[in-house]
Amino acid sequence: MGLWLDVMRLAAAFNVVVLLALVFVWGRNYRQFRSKHTVGLLVFGLLMLAENALALYFFAVDPTLAPWFQRSMPELPQMAMMALRLVTSGALVFLAWVTWD
Repeated sequence: MGLWLDVMRLAAAFNVVVLLALVFVWGRNYRQFRSKHTVGLLVFGLLMLAENALALYFFAVDPTLAPWFQRSMPELPQMAMMALRLVTSGALVFLAWVTWD
């Protein structure tokens, strides 16, 4: 069971790093262009960053939930949550590629 949780933690941490970079670029673009499109991307990035940072906190640090994920959570929900984190990671990698292209 620990493997799925480790993959979830790594994916959430990876997502946080990618989102920090994207928010930086989108924030810089908003300051320069002042368009609704860039502010939309910036708000999207900030919300996704908050969600992934909170998930990482719950998976790794929270004194109540982190041990529960490790010991008591059934394997099937862990696998499903891991799959969703990995899909998000793939989407963010693609979004980063499009942003920097």
